[in-house]
Amino acid sequence: MTKFKSSGYLKSIEYANKGLRIAIKSQRNFRCHIVIAVLVLLAATFLNFDRIEMCIVIFAIGFVMAAELFNSVIEFALDALYRNKKNTLVGMAKDMSAGAVLIATFTSVIIGAILFLNHLYDLIIQGIFWF
Repeated sequence: MTKFKSSGYLKSIEYANKGLRIAIKSQRNFRCHIVIAVLVLLAATFLNFDRIEMCIVIFAIGFVMAAELFNSVIEFALDALYRNKKNTLVGMAKDMSAGAVLIATFTSVIIGAILFLNHLYDLIIQGIFWF
């Protein structure tokens, strides 16, 4: 058996689940993203988002969470490689990877604002004209 031998799809899913559990246990920001994602999905459901809008919201959530996981991977790998020693280039790489998460988050917030404000506006208008 070589180190590159395929171990099957079920084993791959098992490893992926293990990775997600590690992220949930060790990464506070990832846990925050999960809570926010659940709240956003509940709000989208309450506001009766259509399928396309819901897909866009789910994609934006996945985009942020994947960016957060990549950021964590980069941080763990660099910390392991440099044994947590202070290094300017390591710090720059970690800051840049955190910046990628920030861009993903801002992008998702803008997408959410466009979708949610439209629905909230409709809800307010319906409420005003309903009386």
